[in-house]
Amino acid sequence: MVGYDPKADVRNNSKLEVAVAGSVSGFVTRALISPLDVIKIRFQLQVERLCRTDPNAKYYGILQACRQIFQEEGLAAFWKGHIPAQFLSIGYGAVQFLSFEQLTELVHKAHKLSAHEYSIHFLCGGLSACAATLTVHPVDVLRTRFAAQGEPKVYKTLRDAVSTMYRTEGPLVFYKGLAPTMIAIFPYAGLQFSCYRSLKHAYNWVFPADQNQTGTIKSLICGCGAGVISKTFTYPLDLFKKRLQVGGFEHARSSFGQVRTYKGLLDCTKQVMQHEGMRGFFKGLSPSLLKAALSTGFMFFWYEFFCNLLYCIRREDS
Repeated sequence: MVGYDPKADVRNNSKLEVAVAGSVSGFVTRALISPLDVIKIRFQLQVERLCRTDPNAKYYGILQACRQIFQEEGLAAFWKGHIPAQFLSIGYGAVQFLSFEQLTELVHKAHKLSAHEYSIHFLCGGLSACAATLTVHPVDVLRTRFAAQGEPKVYKTLRDAVSTMYRTEGPLVFYKGLAPTMIAIFPYAGLQFSCYRSLKHAYNWVFPADQNQTGTIKSLICGCGAGVISKTFTYPLDLFKKRLQVGGFEHARSSFGQVRTYKGLLDCTKQVMQHEGMRGFFKGLSPSLLKAALSTGFMFFWYEFFCNLLYCIRREDS
């Protein structure tokens, strides 16, 4: 279902149906995993150790962070930045899946290679994610700013955030953190798609009776596994991206503990190593892996589900 397959009639989804399925998949997935995303960002931006024994640490565990955020900011805090995040997910899902389907089809027809080849899925997955990232990165910066700010809020509304950021930091502020994002997104997305394909083949080998089913528990399980593998290998770059995206926004984070200013990707890497050690590169890994597993699993599950649904609706109408 994911990627061009000339042998499967369900691949007759139109480009519009693919884009719609990708968008709706992103929308539903984002709504479900937003709380984990907020916790992950808070962990990534905390300079102090994520340890109970550190008296200066505001957060040191997932459950503790949930209690702390709920007590101080209320239930709505777990969906801070949700509106820009939904714009991000809808646009990203549409561009990524449409690009992936088009690229796998192009490669298959141009070179007569099977689009099921893992290397093809890795390459096309990485390129499609890069295209989607360039399209929606400004919204990702807005989402991070909203999720990172404490009380009182610096940005009241999305419109206020856009105008304030543009006025005080210039247009390039919407592309902060782009370098580590682009460096990380290619292998991350490539691994997502190639591992998903590999895990589905492994699943079919273990459970041959389910190999013709799509949009089922198989998609969810294989997607979760692909998310964990890809996130583990590329996590430090995700942390650098978040640190760089809140540059110039340090005043809004004073209530969370120490804040540091970074001149760029290399300076951020150097400072994290010097002040936080190797473990600093993996701050927030636990909620991030949980989020990656659920988000990737849901992403593939809902994408295949909606592709099947749209195909069936069109077939019934005809």
